[in-house]
This record gives sequence, structure tokens and C-alpha cells, in this order.
Amino acid sequence: MLTIYSVVGHPRRLASIDPDAVQRPASEVKRAEKLSRQVHFLASKKLPTAPSPNNLRNTTKPTYITIVSSLAFQLGLAGCYTFTDPLTLALMLLRPCYPRSATPLSWFSRPTTAGMPLRAKIANPAFVRRANMASVAQIPKELPEDEPDDVLFNTLYGVRSIELNRPKKLNSLNGSMVRKIVPRLKEWEKSELASMVIVSGAGTKAFCAGGDVATLAQQNAEGVEGQKKSKQFFSSEYQLDHLIATYNKPYIAILDGITMGGGVGLSVHAPFRIATERTLFAMPETTIGFFPDVGGSFFLPRLDGEIGTYLALTSDRLSGVQALYSGIATHYLHSSTLANLTGRLSELVFKDYLGLPERLDLINRTIAEFSTGLPHDQPIHLAGSLRQSIDRCFSHSTVEEIILALESETENKEWAEKTLKTLSSRSPIALKVTLRQLRVGKKWSITETFQREEQIAARFMEHPDFVEGVTARLVNKPPTQPAWSPATLADVRDEDVDAFFRIPEGESRLSVFNPDADYNAYPHARFSLPTEGDIERAVRDTRKPRNEIIVDFLYRWGQKEGVREKVLEVLDRKTEEVDGNLTWVEAQS
Repeated sequence: MLTIYSVVGHPRRLASIDPDAVQRPASEVKRAEKLSRQVHFLASKKLPTAPSPNNLRNTTKPTYITIVSSLAFQLGLAGCYTFTDPLTLALMLLRPCYPRSATPLSWFSRPTTAGMPLRAKIANPAFVRRANMASVAQIPKELPEDEPDDVLFNTLYGVRSIELNRPKKLNSLNGSMVRKIVPRLKEWEKSELASMVIVSGAGTKAFCAGGDVATLAQQNAEGVEGQKKSKQFFSSEYQLDHLIATYNKPYIAILDGITMGGGVGLSVHAPFRIATERTLFAMPETTIGFFPDVGGSFFLPRLDGEIGTYLALTSDRLSGVQALYSGIATHYLHSSTLANLTGRLSELVFKDYLGLPERLDLINRTIAEFSTGLPHDQPIHLAGSLRQSIDRCFSHSTVEEIILALESETENKEWAEKTLKTLSSRSPIALKVTLRQLRVGKKWSITETFQREEQIAARFMEHPDFVEGVTARLVNKPPTQPAWSPATLADVRDEDVDAFFRIPEGESRLSVFNPDADYNAYPHARFSLPTEGDIERAVRDTRKPRNEIIVDFLYRWGQKEGVREKVLEVLDRKTEEVDGNLTWVEAQS
């Protein structure tokens, strides 16, 4: 793919030709190259400044339109492009690009079809065929009743920002917001001007406190039609979450404040999740007769040990730096640095030849520049004997076995009693579905995760516990204890749980925006603290002394804040020293 650029003033991409995309004689390829030289000569003249694309059709200065439309016509004759409208092509070709050095080599680059602007009306046959092979979701359109300013978008050089703007409702996510965010992300995904995306929440209380479940419960109470609307919301929400999880550009989530439920879906699958001293993370779904969705089937069972199971069943909260230690966040910064961080990120200009991994590495180092250290008075909470108790009690395959283990717990008896009380107040069907979800979700890919969760969520919309839980916990003032159905774990049959995981024959699965982008492990996991698995492999493979292992991890993670604390905690809990070297201990009672 050859892309022609003007090198006068602010460079502009004038045309793209692809002589290799079709079988053409050498004479036609030479003709295309000659055309590119002609365009460069024309562009070097003192032409009027090109008007903005939005006003180009109404401009009284047709110079650029004439040049580019003429070029488009000639390139079409040369067989290098098939296009539907030379003027539309002109709109695309006049989009500005990043500055390039004024050398002949800088006139050409090799973008892919993924880099085509959203408004390009080029019928590239290969691209169309590839898109038709997969189930691709349709970009949603805003509805007349949508709130006008519930999401704010901004641009600062290459940074594209999304601000959730419902501070009075703790920025809770609704369909109106989803319908605004998805089209922007898809446009930025294709734009050469957008280098990264930053998402944050308005105000200081919350990033996003979850989905607007009160509205969903009200809809469900209205009957089948209302349930259908609720199911559609979850489908669109999961499509957005999958888009974020497979986004082809750096995506940075600022978890400054309450981050729960739907807010977790907007952030946890991103390569960068920044926690602050105000972060409060939780997955509270079993409290309201639901299950930890938004990709919880994927990220929760991949946390260390049984931390994910514990957080999912109990809805326990992680505040501030604890989100970093547990693997929910990748970085911890003080909230006072966030504005400066955005400005610094906007200064980054990526070289064209840099792939996504290299761009992510540069952003990772840039975020680290703003670290002011971790709070010394907040050691790792889920650590030591408490962590051993969590792994011991929550490793079982049934909720009943977990409860028996908690009843037998002696090392952390007070914690066990508190946890038992918590579980007794949760929806029995939600507890059993959640545990099954985590056990099978460990094998799901990211795409299958959202497809299966859509089915589970649809089943919950038909179950009375969701309406009961939301009404009792969130609508009633003061909150009341829900009347769950079934009322006890013993009343929940295996076939009741099976129904949530059974996909009806002939029913289509959730379509996604990036069906070809799938994985079974996060490709950007290296930006989080080392996992317990990473540390175990280092101990088993090297059999080095404690200090050497710590130094190795600090080197590999670029002296990242929190690495020393995390590695030390795992070594203290899971290893013993033999002849001066560390040995991994399989289990400790």
C-alpha cells in the first residue's frame, strides 16, 4: 500500500494507491507512481489552505477538490482503487496526518485497511470479503430520548478522551451512554489522528458505579416487553466491553472513585487501569440477585489463587492501592497527578513503524513518570494467613462445601464468621450460578465470555431475584432484606443452575465488533504486577536466594512500584528456604 503525502506546511495525505492489491502490468504500476509524483508537485505549490472536511462540500475554493478528485479518477482508471465518489474520496484524502520528514521516503507508508478513516467510501473487495466472514455487530445509533450530555468527548492532540457525565448518579452506565461511546471508539479505531483513548468519570466520587440497574428492574417488572429491553441493554453493553477488550489502540481507564459492575466492564479489560487513593472496587452483583458479568467470567478466575472467587461471591471491596496489589489495576497514582498525566500523554507521537506493543510500552513508562510512591501505611490486605484462608475455603466446587470450610476455619475465625453472614444474605441462585461461572469461565476465550454472559444475563432478566434484589437493596429506603426465590441453597436444584448455561438450539450468539480479535489470556498482562504464577515459575526454574529473585523481578518490571511488596508477600507465604535457596511450597494449612 502506497500513501502519498504533501510535504508543504502541515503534511496532508493526498491519496492512497495499492498497485499490489490487483494483478496489473508493470506499465500501469509505473503510471500510478507517475501520478503520485504529479500530486506531490501540485501539492508543493502555494495552494490555498484546505478547508475542514466538514465544510469542504460548501467551499468556494475548489483547488484541492479538483486536484484530488482528478487524481482519484485517474487512479480508478489505472485499476489501483475502486471508489464510489471522487469527492467523497477527496474528503478522506484531505484528512491531516502526523508530521513527517520532507524526504521522498516519507511520502509513502504501509497502512492496512484497519487504518482507513470511518468516512472513507472505498469499496476494497478484500476488506469487504473479510468482514463478511464473521458476525460483526452493528454500530448503534442514538435515540431521540437519549440524554444529550451524559458522555463528553474531547481531543488533545492525539489523545481522545471519554468522560462519563452523570455525577449525580455516580456515572452509572445506561443505554444512552453506550450508544454514544461505541461510534466514537469505532471512528477513533480507524483514525490516524487518534493515538490513544482515555476514559474517566465526572466528579470526584465515582468513575462508574455500575449499570443503571434500577431502570432495568423497573422494566423487568413491566413484563416480557420490559425484559426484552433489559436484555438488549446487556447485549449492547457487552459489545462495548468486548470492543474495549480487543481495541487496536492504547486504552487507559482512570479508576478515580467508585468502580463497580458496569464501570468494571469499561476498564478492567484495558491494558492500563490507573487506581488512585479514591478508588473503591467491587463486584456487588450477588447482593442484588445477579452475577458478576461484564467479563467477570474471564478476569476473576484469572486473578491469583481464589481471590476472584472470594470477591465474586462476597462482593468484598478493594480500596486504593489494594486494587493494584490484587491485579485489578495496573498502576497507582495520586489523583492530583491525573491532569498533568493527560497533558504528558498528549505529547507522545508514535513513529509509524511502531506496533501496538511498542506503543503500549512507551505509555507504560510515561505513566510511571507520575508515580509518587505507594502509601506505606497500607500493606497488602489479602495476604498472609488471610490469603491462605481464602484459598483454602474458596477452592471448592460447590457453595455448600465453601460454607462447610468456613464453618471449620480456625485460623481466621472472626473473618470466617463475617463471611458466612455475608453469604447467607446473598441470593442462593446467584451464588450457585456465579461459582459455576467462575469454574467454567477459566477456559473461555474473551469472545466466548461475553457471548455466554449475554445468555446468563438474559436468564436473570426473567428470574424474580433480580427485581427483588434491586428493589430491596437499592430502591427501598431504608434498604430491606430481599425475599429470595428459592430461599435457601438447598432449594436450588442442579437443573436450575444448568438452565443459565444452556444455549437454546438455533439461538444466535452475541455479535461483536472485532470478531477476529480473540484470546484466552490478556495480551497486555505484563503491565500489571507479577502474578503468583510468574513468581512460582521463577522460584521453580531458578532456585535462587530470595534477594536475587526480588532483584530479577524489579529489573524485569522496570522498577515498577508495588513489585517488591507483591513478590515479598508471595515468597513469605509460598516458599521456604533450603540450603540458602527458595523452594516452592505446594500448600500450607
